[in-house]
Amino acid sequence: MKKVNLLFACVLATAALTGCGSVPDMFSGADRPNAAAPGPEDMRPRSRPGEDARTPPAEAKSAEEFDTTTAEERAAAAAVPEPAGEVALGRTVASLGDPARPGFWLETPLVDAPAKGRVEYPESGKSAQVDLIPIAGEATAGSRISLAAMRLIDAPLTELPTLLVFRN
Repeated sequence: MKKVNLLFACVLATAALTGCGSVPDMFSGADRPNAAAPGPEDMRPRSRPGEDARTPPAEAKSAEEFDTTTAEERAAAAAVPEPAGEVALGRTVASLGDPARPGFWLETPLVDAPAKGRVEYPESGKSAQVDLIPIAGEATAGSRISLAAMRLIDAPLTELPTLLVFRN
């Protein structure tokens, strides 16, 4: 039995060292007749359905390079809605979310279903229209905000600002 285990370990090690070229790929279907091998396009990450497919360039290093929103999108997000239709959800401490994910959004435990809303940063007095995206956690847990929204409300990117959150 030990010889079989040793032989199996050697086969696996050899396959790993040779790039698994001689071992059929069980997941790609490459070992099945008429199955196309995955190409470079199949290996790229795909955007989520309904998500803006604009992504920052691979060499992006600054906030300006990561923020792919247009001037028109920023102006629309900065527009303040009529307060009569808003519901105050509370305050949240927010950290910078995924900087490569485009758009204006806030992932927060203050909502239990996706909704449109607004965040306001009291320090600057500025606000941004955002998509409110539910995440698990207590209402007192923190939130994650998009780079574009943080820049629009002049919140410091390296701090944890306290934001007011409203649902439309």
